[in-house]
Amino acid sequence: MTEDAITITPRMRFQVAMVLAIVADALQIILLPLFVEGAESPADDVLDLGVGVALIGLLGWHWEFVPSFLAKLVPGVDIVPFWTLAVASVYRKSKRIAVAAEEDREQPRS
Repeated sequence: MTEDAITITPRMRFQVAMVLAIVADALQIILLPLFVEGAESPADDVLDLGVGVALIGLLGWHWEFVPSFLAKLVPGVDIVPFWTLAVASVYRKSKRIAVAAEEDREQPRS
């Protein structure tokens, strides 16, 4: 019996992270009465903590997650899709790094 490791591509990780962020932000907008209290809402705290842990598990630690988490503690700010914006920012940054690394490989060494 062999143990086959399941590999998830970085692209798939970003796709899952983006869907998770969109669903979390949509829940906070659709179920606004449950989340409007900000830091005093247990439902908001559980959702944001779970989403933060899941995104760090999928994408690793990124500073973009800190403002998203802190902004969710402010009452009424749940109508702004901060988790989605954070994942989009991490994706944009990773693409920029990948392009720069590719350009470095293509440059001839002197």
